[in-house]
Amino acid sequence: MFTLSAFADEISPDPQQQIDVLKSCGVRHIEFRSILGINVLALSDAQIANFKSLLDMNGFKLSAIGSPIGKIKIDDPFEPHLEKFKRAIHLCSVFGTKNIRVFSYYPPDNFDGNWSPYRNEVMARMTQKCELAKKAGVRLVHENEHRIFGDSPERVTDLMSTLRKSFGADVIGAVHDPANFVFCDYDPWQGWQASKPWLVHFHIKDWKTGAPHGSIPGEGQGRMADVIADAVTMGYTGFATMEPHLLGGGPTGGVTGPDLFPKAVAAFKAIVEKAGGQYQ
Repeated sequence: MFTLSAFADEISPDPQQQIDVLKSCGVRHIEFRSILGINVLALSDAQIANFKSLLDMNGFKLSAIGSPIGKIKIDDPFEPHLEKFKRAIHLCSVFGTKNIRVFSYYPPDNFDGNWSPYRNEVMARMTQKCELAKKAGVRLVHENEHRIFGDSPERVTDLMSTLRKSFGADVIGAVHDPANFVFCDYDPWQGWQASKPWLVHFHIKDWKTGAPHGSIPGEGQGRMADVIADAVTMGYTGFATMEPHLLGGGPTGGVTGPDLFPKAVAAFKAIVEKAGGQYQ
């Protein structure tokens, strides 16, 4: 069972328009990345309270705090970033979600492509966050984002297998984003095989090699239909968060717009139906 969610800021910065479009698509969850052009972790308590009231009035919940945690260079100071992570944990309690979307750090300046000298620091930082997550009863969902440590199938496996030696699936798990593997020039099916053993979450984005923006789900090279069919076979139950990037995307988010977003949702629903799966 796929529970549909959305990075609603791809629709519009305006939270009311986000909700109106998602209602029309039959989507009732949001992966909270930003409103009003302000990142979730930079919003004031008053802005958070207002958004929470708007969600409650419209019967919406969060699939995750769509944080940017881990989107700093691996040699940047860690303590200030850890304080931001603690803010994300706090917001989980405010919104009643257990999931925080995270990343596994950018390389330093003058990076030569070899992650080996930085692997231990990646694992140490991720472990510290997992320890805090476990104590707070929340879960980190790691996205295979472009240029971070965990962007390749091999390093997804390394990261997840290492952390799972100490923490369970209730503390750390993998997000599978098919488009990111395509964008990074990795085999998307190998990416799926690397994500699958640790899978707890989907981001629904498709891509074609060299394209400036995402594709309608199923029309790119991410093997979306094959992945979803396999997920149905394995009995996946969890969120599928729409993140189409149909008009473009970058390190801080993407743009799809209110007209194209429903088309992306409809395409994904059709993929699930064809695979014999269910969504809500």
